[in-house]
Amino acid sequence: MKHKTLKGLQDILPPDISIWHHIEKTAANIFKSYGYHEIRLPIMESTEVFKRSIGETSDIVEKEMYTFQDKGGRSVTLRPEGTASFVRAYVEHHLHNNPPPQKYYYTGPMFRYERPQAFRYRQFYQIGAEAMGIEDPKLDAEIISMLSRILDSIGLKGLNFEITSIGCKECRPDHKIALKNFLGSKLDAFCSDCRRRYDTNPLRILDCKVPACIELRKGSPPVLDYLCKECKDHFDSLNKYLKLLKVPYRVNPNLVRGLDYYTKTAFEVSSENLGSQSAVAAGGRYDSMVKEFGGPPTPGIGFAMGMERVIPLLKDVIEISDGPELLICPLDNAASEKGLHLAELLRAKGLWVEINHEITSLKSQMRKANRISAKNVIVLGDDEINSHKIVVKSMIDKVEKESKLDADQIAAILQQRS
Repeated sequence: MKHKTLKGLQDILPPDISIWHHIEKTAANIFKSYGYHEIRLPIMESTEVFKRSIGETSDIVEKEMYTFQDKGGRSVTLRPEGTASFVRAYVEHHLHNNPPPQKYYYTGPMFRYERPQAFRYRQFYQIGAEAMGIEDPKLDAEIISMLSRILDSIGLKGLNFEITSIGCKECRPDHKIALKNFLGSKLDAFCSDCRRRYDTNPLRILDCKVPACIELRKGSPPVLDYLCKECKDHFDSLNKYLKLLKVPYRVNPNLVRGLDYYTKTAFEVSSENLGSQSAVAAGGRYDSMVKEFGGPPTPGIGFAMGMERVIPLLKDVIEISDGPELLICPLDNAASEKGLHLAELLRAKGLWVEINHEITSLKSQMRKANRISAKNVIVLGDDEINSHKIVVKSMIDKVEKESKLDADQIAAILQQRS
């Protein structure tokens, strides 16, 4: 019996994994330049961690979480997003005692039970960043600029950056009243979820993906019209700082985030080349979340970037060679032993080196070099061993360079060509 991956899951195979490594390495280097430290979080948490932060009326909590009882009878959930897990760790380990801002990033899988479609999986991967302890909008601008730098550095162009403010607990009630007044007269035409959320949390209606509901809510009052002075000043300053940092963006007053913990700044990055699943990255500020988790009042802001959204955009943009620096082609058993030792010496210098363990014709070995995308080859036989001289042939431009049969000299040639 043949087994297959479960619905909504995927295997990530070469050569695609090289693009993943490219993204992760580039992001890690940029995070370091901004002072972010890596943190690794468990993929499973107490269910309450997500219910209290994401919101019990959100689609994630109501429909999408992988929740089950463990053998101890505890309700546990595979993490559907990273921020709630991070805040739990932030409070548990008293990270707020460090000088602000405290900056962290993480990578890993998230889990949501939803209908699989293009670029949407039930196990999906995110790179996330969180900055804590500073309420100043300059930090908002900095983290958005950092995200822009990451996306640009990995090779993505033509993305749409959108920002808004969704207010705070002081000004959001006035917007809710206005929203309910606007929606009330046509509530019967909305889906059952929206009708139920009208009383519990009408803002959730703005996040509904049902086409009819999207059409019905057009023209609804934007939250930007109801911001209190503090939120308005914060948003105006954010606009000023983004222009200072030359981050391309536009204000979208109808931008909605699907999580309840956001306050003030919210932002999203999208691409027109992904169809309906257009979001590449998104984030926002969550100034009350740490206190709700039992920690001291601590402002925070973060974002998450979806790997499955980024990878398809990069496949036609960048070309990453997924082949060894060198393939050693021995012509007999003695050369095979010599090549085996040479390969180990070169690998110790950090080079990717392969050797043909089976003695086949030179023509066959050259075909293999092409198939595995080897950048260089060395043919090793009696003549090369006796003269202690070899030729390093580039498989890219066919240039040949003589060298002693010496690991240091060969490594220097390979490193010069890389």
